[in-house]
Amino acid sequence: MKTKIVEIKHDGEQNLVLKEAGEIIKAGGLVAFPTETVYGLGGDALNPESACKIYAAKGRPSDNPLIVHISDLGQLNELAEDIPEEAWRLAEAFWPGPLTMVLQKSERVPKETTGGLDTVAVRMPDHPAALEFIRQAGGFVAAPSANLSGRPSPTSFKYVIEDMSGRIEMILAGEDSRIGLESTIVDLTSDTYVILRPGYITRDMLEKVLGRVETDPTLMDGSCTTAPRAPGMRYRHYAPKGELTLVKGEEGAVARRIAEEIRKAKAAGKKTGIICTKESFSHYQADSIKCLGGRRDEEAIAHHLYRILREFDEEGVEIILSESFSEYGMGQAIMNRLLKAAGYRVIQL
Repeated sequence: MKTKIVEIKHDGEQNLVLKEAGEIIKAGGLVAFPTETVYGLGGDALNPESACKIYAAKGRPSDNPLIVHISDLGQLNELAEDIPEEAWRLAEAFWPGPLTMVLQKSERVPKETTGGLDTVAVRMPDHPAALEFIRQAGGFVAAPSANLSGRPSPTSFKYVIEDMSGRIEMILAGEDSRIGLESTIVDLTSDTYVILRPGYITRDMLEKVLGRVETDPTLMDGSCTTAPRAPGMRYRHYAPKGELTLVKGEEGAVARRIAEEIRKAKAAGKKTGIICTKESFSHYQADSIKCLGGRRDEEAIAHHLYRILREFDEEGVEIILSESFSEYGMGQAIMNRLLKAAGYRVIQL
């Protein structure tokens, strides 16, 4: 398949491009498109064959649910049943934006889209071109991240091209993703509200709207063995090609242990990489040292993380050591992605 790559220009031609992309979706094809979180791989959410094409293009397990993207709040009634009042309050507070809600699905949504579940995950992205594309596509676009399954999610169109060229009909090339991590997912289908995937919208932010919110206990330890209730819960994700290990502990001890592990890897003839912060950058020596930003600047860390993992792949880095971060606030989302990328390989000091 030849993939058409089209740049989104903020001029009079944009709507024509997005209309063409929308027609591809309506015809059962796939289009990668930018959002504020990461690039998505879109198909018709109400077409079972489109969902199957998404799974095939990504090499994604078919029990891993897809998120349905909408462009208008009223469309939520067409996708979900028994919508609780709390969902409307969350939508008022955070939509459009990086929040996905899990609700009881309506009959319109095929189980191919939901990974066989009776629930549906829905969000409205905070990205003007994405919203117009969804409108042009008919209003319901199922879209996981636009990467091969298990690889770091793409925050730049060049990585979408790397993974998806020849697999899908079109790539909409826009700017780099503003946030850089996938949306927060919260399950509203029971009396206890549960975060199934952490993201930019933090637990504290959700609790200001909902009251008490729980966090799925498997998010930080990789113990989920049942069918996933939301994207990213069970399978290895976000992983670079090199072997990534996290080091947890007091900052000085972490720096010393990372240096020790790098020396061992170099002695074994391996190409080495380090993920660190601005504060510790000068402490290290390796073939490639990547700075995520200041330790307290969680938005910068999140924004740079997937790009850095991709750069290690481009450089052929074989052994990667990473500092760890706070597991509170947005730090929980950062650590969730790093732990999954490392296959939960952690050195605890």
